[in-house]
Amino acid sequence: MHNVSFWISETNPEKLQLLLNRGLKKSGFNVLKFIDYHFEPFGFTGLWLLSESHLAVHTFPEENRTYIELSSCVAAPYYSFLKYINKAI
Repeated sequence: MHNVSFWISETNPEKLQLLLNRGLKKSGFNVLKFIDYHFEPFGFTGLWLLSESHLAVHTFPEENRTYIELSSCVAAPYYSFLKYINKAI
C-alpha cells in the first residue's frame, strides 16, 4: 500500500477540484465516485473513491491551508500523481 499526506496553501474548492481531478486523470487513476461537502460559513471536504483506493481533501481556510491524503494499492499511478502534484503546487 502506498500512502502520502501533505499540506498545501490553496483552499479554493473549485481550484482544488480541478487540480486534483486533472492529476488523477493524468496519473491513470480510475475515479469511481466523487463526493463533496461545503461547510458554512467556509470549508470544504472532498473524497475521490478510486478503484485503486482513495484521495481525500480537507480545507481549513481560516488557517490558509488544505490537507490532502492519497492512498493507492498500485504504484505506477501513485508515483505519477506525486510527480504531477509536485510540479503543480
